[in-house]
Amino acid sequence: MAKKKTQKSLERWSKQDWTTPSGKPSGETGEVYAPKKTIQKLKSNPAGRRKLAAAVRAKRKATKEGKQYAKHGLHKGKKR
Repeated sequence: MAKKKTQKSLERWSKQDWTTPSGKPSGETGEVYAPKKTIQKLKSNPAGRRKLAAAVRAKRKATKEGKQYAKHGLHKGKKR
């Protein structure tokens, strides 16, 4: 039986190498998790580094407020 669109999406998502900008666990650093390719792309230019830093600030603020999820904007505009 063929997989549904959502199943294909989850499979693709699961195969990605997810990490934080520093490579350390988010619980220790408070950084966002994102696909490794996305982090490398953001780190490659000044505008991307600013966006990544803003996302980390938003994540740390949300964590400090006791929230499990943070709207940091790194995934904004992606089809989900």
